Amino acid sequence: MNSLYHNTFKDMMNDKLPQLAILGGTGDLGTGLARRWAVAGFQVIIGSRCLDKANAALSDLRRVMAERGVASFNVRAMDNLAAAQAADIVALTVPFSHQVSTLESVRPALKGKILIDVTVPLVPPKVARVQLPPQGSAGQIAQALLGEDVRVVSAFQNVAAHHLQEGHGLDCDVLVCGDNKEARAEVIKLVEAAGMHGIHAGSIANAAAIEALTSVLIFINKQYNCQAGIRVTGWNTQDSVAENRLADGSRAK
Repeated sequence: MNSLYHNTFKDMMNDKLPQLAILGGTGDLGTGLARRWAVAGFQVIIGSRCLDKANAALSDLRRVMAERGVASFNVRAMDNLAAAQAADIVALTVPFSHQVSTLESVRPALKGKILIDVTVPLVPPKVARVQLPPQGSAGQIAQALLGEDVRVVSAFQNVAAHHLQEGHGLDCDVLVCGDNKEARAEVIKLVEAAGMHGIHAGSIANAAAIEALTSVLIFINKQYNCQAGIRVTGWNTQDSVAENRLADGSRAK
């Protein structure tokens, strides 16, 4: 466990940790996030359209945790709607083609909550080519569909699922977009709890640039046979942690 992961986890334990649901959480990206948040002490719900698939992902997670010597964690399996209803913060990790239908199926359960949209508008077979939707980005689609009652935050698009599945810290940054700064700050805490650096990257409109970078990274990975990520230079990671602590203190007053 790297120092960022460890220190953030200790800080967050001073407060009641939110319960997290991952809709479409049976794929590589969803299970990677589930493993990291579970190790950090969060209650995690793996959601799926098919409960059997969610239970299978939970069984696999238990196997991985046992192999890594993690004895204590709290993860459950539910269908997507039940997961969204039970959670405080919801993450969406489905393919772009299923984004709208999944959100429509759980829309009433998201009211008043933060939705972390991890969707990338990849259009097979040319996934290494930027092909953004007419609405601008998947993040903007989610915010427009759900309305002001849901604070949509776009994050994690530029992190390789393979790296998320590994059991150590990641040397990469996560750009976090959303129209509500406090919601972005909450998601940045989850980024840091998962062993990465989170950076405020502006409004949900800026998600277009970040989603587009995913196709660029796919091309780079194919060209150089690697698993590239994003690093932002010229900023101090401690400033970000301090800003989140200050925001917490402001809300507590």
